[in-house]
Amino acid sequence: MWNTLETREGQMSIVTFASHDDISRLEFDPQFGEHTGFRSLYTRGESLMMRSCEEDSNVVLAVRGETIVGFGLLTCPDPDQRWSRLGPKTVLEVKGIEVIRAFRKSGLGKVLVEGMLSHPEVEKRILYLVGYTWVWDLTGAGLTGAQYHRMMVRLFEPFGFCECKTNEPNICLDSDNLFMCRTGKNVSARLRDDFKWLCFGVYPQTSE
Repeated sequence: MWNTLETREGQMSIVTFASHDDISRLEFDPQFGEHTGFRSLYTRGESLMMRSCEEDSNVVLAVRGETIVGFGLLTCPDPDQRWSRLGPKTVLEVKGIEVIRAFRKSGLGKVLVEGMLSHPEVEKRILYLVGYTWVWDLTGAGLTGAQYHRMMVRLFEPFGFCECKTNEPNICLDSDNLFMCRTGKNVSARLRDDFKWLCFGVYPQTSE
């Protein structure tokens, strides 16, 4: 779905559930690439095209003219991640969100989160996001790891995400790393409990 948005950077198009064909017709802004101390998660459209074909994925794009200047990706966790142990149709991951450096104060981050949460299953699922200091653009943002952490919390908290504790090893490597979750209002009590245990590596025998 394509919608028009007026920003101080000019008119943008916001695309939710972007298809393979949608993405193939657009260019990636060259700012998605290598920077000092930072490499964009996705630097080519082909990567997002593949994600757009996955079941339950919602690829959200911010487009200026014919150029992608921001993206968000909500999709199922990879099979090798502990969060997939709750079974299909239970968990979704905010796999990535990025806006090019030139547009990072345009409010596009909030719009991308709104777009991801337009997924029709969000109230039936548990959503989570993981943020690692070593993949954040700390140099471009001019922030420390702790400051970037707080910025991400401020971005996602208004949408029902909250910080959660976990013993997942990669998250625990740095105290500034981030783990946030959002539980849909229609998620069962049992699934909520299973997820809480899973955060500490206790795998449920069965799940709903």
